[in-house]
Amino acid sequence: MIISASRRTDIPAFFSEWFFGRIEEKYAYVRNPMNIHQVSKINLSPDIVDCIVFWSKNPAPMLSKLGVLENYMYYFQYTLNAYGPDIEQNLPPLADRIETFQKLSRIIGRQRMIWRYDPVILNERYPVEWHASRYADIAGRLSSYTDKCIISFIDLYPGISGRIKGKRFHELSAEEKRSLAGAFSPVARENGFTIDTCAEDIDLSDFGVGHAHCIDDKLISRLLDCPINAAKDTGQRPACGCAASIDLGLYNTCQNGCVYCYANHNDTLRRRNLQAYDVRSPLLCSQLTEADKITERSVKSLRETQLCLPL
Repeated sequence: MIISASRRTDIPAFFSEWFFGRIEEKYAYVRNPMNIHQVSKINLSPDIVDCIVFWSKNPAPMLSKLGVLENYMYYFQYTLNAYGPDIEQNLPPLADRIETFQKLSRIIGRQRMIWRYDPVILNERYPVEWHASRYADIAGRLSSYTDKCIISFIDLYPGISGRIKGKRFHELSAEEKRSLAGAFSPVARENGFTIDTCAEDIDLSDFGVGHAHCIDDKLISRLLDCPINAAKDTGQRPACGCAASIDLGLYNTCQNGCVYCYANHNDTLRRRNLQAYDVRSPLLCSQLTEADKITERSVKSLRETQLCLPL
């Protein structure tokens, strides 16, 4: 089983204490986003969890307690953009976030640190030339700390329309995407890492840009020195190459304040969820009620143990 922590919220930045508590208890409850009273109990034993994929813009709160994860394999999808507070409102300074990336890479290794430069947003303040310059600057600082960069382009979800009003965002044209790929790709090569796109249909292979598998069964197999048999995640967009995973997060809980975020669509619900946060609860930002039905999810390790390398 692969755990995603999380596409729905920034667990490392805001809920790491809860997460480490769940690891120590070896289980968590997760609400079904489509039926909130349907609750799954997830076994988090290290013999079941093959890998944990963390998604974060600021995992600094985790650094002092990584020892709790000594029996688990994990890696980070770490988003580092250079936008101002008009786009990403509540983040530490970029220099601090880069320093955290570097520290974490020194602890766990560059292979387990994926730099996400996403989403790419174009308007008058952030033209292609601005992205080319800022991308090169961040890439130079990460050249010894990652093997891969993943990029994506802004999706104008209906739920973000109010937050982006007046900012003149637009869906990028194929020409704009190719211009960005042409600027980013040589910089990635010069700094020793590959570059892929996340859930994008456009073919940018002539720039050396591939299609990403953010939850990457091949990477996990290499990290484990053991093949895993992971199905494709059919719950994601068709262009997504991710392996199937179980997400421990809850929508409408992230506090990063990114105007492009698809995971926050109701501020009233977000405030109510945050008021319910209890590090001791098996549910993130929620408490069980009499209306909830708990079902133990059937999970197992995906490792093909007969093919694993001996320790």
